[in-house]
Amino acid sequence: MLQVLNLAMPFFGLIALGFFTARYKAWKGTPISEAGLGWMNFFLIYIALPALFFRILAQTPLEKLNNVPFVVGTTFATFAVFVLGFAYVAWRSGGNTGHSTVAGVAAAYGNIGYMGPGLAFSTIGAEAAAPVALIFCFDNILLFSLVPLLMALDGTARRSILSVIGEVLVKIATHPFILATVAGVISAFLQIQPPEMLDRLLAFLQNAAAPVALFTLGVTVALRMESFTALARVAAAISPILALKLLIHPALVILILSLIGTFEPSWVYAAALMACLPPALNVFIIARQYDTFVEEASNAVLLGTVISVGTLTTVLYLVKNELLPINIFTP
Repeated sequence: MLQVLNLAMPFFGLIALGFFTARYKAWKGTPISEAGLGWMNFFLIYIALPALFFRILAQTPLEKLNNVPFVVGTTFATFAVFVLGFAYVAWRSGGNTGHSTVAGVAAAYGNIGYMGPGLAFSTIGAEAAAPVALIFCFDNILLFSLVPLLMALDGTARRSILSVIGEVLVKIATHPFILATVAGVISAFLQIQPPEMLDRLLAFLQNAAAPVALFTLGVTVALRMESFTALARVAAAISPILALKLLIHPALVILILSLIGTFEPSWVYAAALMACLPPALNVFIIARQYDTFVEEASNAVLLGTVISVGTLTTVLYLVKNELLPINIFTP
């Protein structure tokens, strides 16, 4: 257990360090500005994380990236959890599509960019590269297609469906993570080896991605948090959503992958780890963009991150000790 704590606590420690740094700065009357945080996010989204995905995929054998059953299983699990979260809040809100859409994202979209890669690679090793990259790409494509389309149907976006579809396609095709993934796959296919100086630069950026991402996550959660009173007020309403994200999603991934076929243990472990991550900051960004379900979204990110200290550490323990049930229908 000590080995698992040694693995998990630095990740949560960086989040806590970012959180308390931001709260301390605010208490001293010199709060961290949104502009400064914006540059941190720019570094992560456009430079560090793309370098991480490119470098890992470029070094992954191409045959490992051609795993259609795995993509179908993990993406369907994410979609199923989205539908459950959507249906729950639709029932609670009397059919409010905007609220339901954000709730569905909170239930299905974990912190697969900031926390996922570093945690999976530290726990499982380099063999986690291919499943992590595939989950990241296809979960992003799924959810960032569903959200604008549902918001347009709701009237929140105030635009035609065709224009929304066109914008979604452009955003997917030009997203830095997707572009880095495609470049990595092409590099693996052509077996291109970058010059040593470029490879070392990419390695520096890859190593910076996880620490900067986790610290930024903590700062952002602190800036978005209104108060502990607000958190307590919405905790009951968002608890079923967090149960879907932290408990149902990983269990459903394991079940679906077991039904589809037999996969390497490292792939199932990576899928379970990615599925049990807390709600991503993008949940709050989407809520604020459409000005709907904002308080619940921000507190879902905060409370989900806190609760995941227990749930995620448990999954890490099961993975590290090879106790997580995988391929459960295989004789």
